[in-house]
Amino acid sequence: MDLGIAGKWALVCAASKGLGKGCAEALVREGVHVVVTARGTEALEATAAALRALHPAVQVRAVAGDITTEAGRAAALAAAPQVDILVNNAGGPPPGDFRDWRREQWLAAVEGNMITPIELIRLTVDGMAERGFGRVVNITSSAVKAPIDFLGLSNGARSGLTGFVAGTARQARLASRNVTINNLLPGSFDTDRLRSGFATVASKSGQPVEAVREARRKLVPAQRFGHADEFGAYCAWLCSQQAGYVTGQNLLIDGGAYPGTY
Repeated sequence: MDLGIAGKWALVCAASKGLGKGCAEALVREGVHVVVTARGTEALEATAAALRALHPAVQVRAVAGDITTEAGRAAALAAAPQVDILVNNAGGPPPGDFRDWRREQWLAAVEGNMITPIELIRLTVDGMAERGFGRVVNITSSAVKAPIDFLGLSNGARSGLTGFVAGTARQARLASRNVTINNLLPGSFDTDRLRSGFATVASKSGQPVEAVREARRKLVPAQRFGHADEFGAYCAWLCSQQAGYVTGQNLLIDGGAYPGTY
């Protein structure tokens, strides 16, 4: 299927590895020019080189910096002539017990996983509406629908973003101008984030990391963890011309792990 987005410009945040990288790869394969951001220069430049090799006709611009800061956002946005597709992504806050968290930890979580995507949406959607095309995909978490007790910082901050999107995506001046805003809720994907979670649980429980990993895998009806490339493919479809009637949605991609009907 031709997704109809060749020649568009995308900003993909936290794209040097994991799910962000998977999204950038899928978009590049569709002929989308991308600006990729991440904190680590070395990993980001390696990813940018790999993206260029996927599709030599596509422009790939790498901007190292912290997207959760005003300066980082300004640098990323300045690298693109326009933003037709915005993929919001940022490393999740650390796990732990809410009794140990203070105001500073909560503010950092909200800044990274709620305020930052909202600011990037604010700075891009009106231009999308003027051009008559825009796609915003926020990578959040399946924990928005089924909270995980030791991920309280993430549960709270990402739920705040979810509430914001529910209202903003339905504004007629955006939806009627072919601008969609959706949230992708990943379950257990084989990423550094998942592996660090296994290490945390293992250290607290005294179990081997592999035992923790296997126990989690068995909870997924698909009996495996997700891959970044299949996540990226779903993201690319949400950014397509064909997905113009999908907006304001929270879309799970979790191998069937969420047990609810709704």
